[in-house]
Amino acid sequence: MTHTPAPSEAGATYRPPLVLRALTAVSVGFGVVAAFMILAAVLVTCHMIFVRSVLGQSTIWQTEAVIYLVIGATLLGLAYVQKLRGHVGVDLLPGLLPVPARRVLAVIVTALTIAMAAMMLWYGWEMFHLAWERNWTSESVWKFPLWISYLAMPLGFGLYLMQLLVDLWIAAFAPPGALPEVHPERSLD
Repeated sequence: MTHTPAPSEAGATYRPPLVLRALTAVSVGFGVVAAFMILAAVLVTCHMIFVRSVLGQSTIWQTEAVIYLVIGATLLGLAYVQKLRGHVGVDLLPGLLPVPARRVLAVIVTALTIAMAAMMLWYGWEMFHLAWERNWTSESVWKFPLWISYLAMPLGFGLYLMQLLVDLWIAAFAPPGALPEVHPERSLD
């Protein structure tokens, strides 16, 4: 009788539970939304340049719209960048540690980051709620409702917190082979 290797022995890739994969898919979805917001900001900037330079007219809403779009894209894209591990990080210490110690360090750092993101979510929600409740608008001629732009902060940090919880679960419970590489950008040269 032949022995059939277990999935971990066969080198199969690790698949986190469905709920974690779904949360990661939400991060990817908002990453796409953030990319379209950047594209919209570029198009609005081109429109503003055309209106000012070619038509010789003044612009009213374009500069403000670009600012709100870029800030919104930055905040809504936090979770996607976390999923890609694209944030700036210092990985000298984790690279020197064995896998069990690296796992403990990842759990501690992720837990501290979760605390920071939760605090930003809380205060972002307060700011959004005040703008909504008091019907704040921008001071420009456009009078843009500020609750729309302020919503990006609690939503973005909520999504970031969600992705951090996925990362915490993986750091704490995933098999050692599923942990992210310390230096994924290094070449073999």
